[in-house]
Amino acid sequence: MDANEVFRGFAERPAGAVDQLPELTPEQLNAHPAGHPNSVAWLLWHTGREIDVQLSTLNDRPQVWEESGFRERLNLGEAGDSFGYGHDVEQAAAIETGDQRTLQDYVKECLRALIAYAGSLEPAQWDEVIDHNWDPPVTRGVRLTSIVDDAVQHLGQAAYVAGMPEL
Repeated sequence: MDANEVFRGFAERPAGAVDQLPELTPEQLNAHPAGHPNSVAWLLWHTGREIDVQLSTLNDRPQVWEESGFRERLNLGEAGDSFGYGHDVEQAAAIETGDQRTLQDYVKECLRALIAYAGSLEPAQWDEVIDHNWDPPVTRGVRLTSIVDDAVQHLGQAAYVAGMPEL
């Protein structure tokens, strides 16, 4: 098995998990249990954005957010164009929508694009250093793994919150 096959299997798991989320009402989707700033809507949006923004940097292509019309469909304004990293309470609360299906579709489309990109890589490209701002410097393979790991964590959080008896 080569790196591309291993990565494909790894990256397909969050795509399956996003479809397992229960259907939530808009109130549940945007609830902030125990006053936490991140709602399920925020977690889904951020999962897609973190994949999309980082992938766009790697593949030097437009973001799925704009290219596939998710920006317009979700209509989250300026807050939606951000990445979500470091959002304060007010910024996180600005990510509000009743459209769970579109959020899930966005995550899945970003994951498909990520899988396609990784599948196009030659073996040597996985080891190429792409970010010298860290110690040790980050390789393409490490960055791709990190992107999926972050998606898995946020989708797990969304599943946990969505499974609460009362949001």
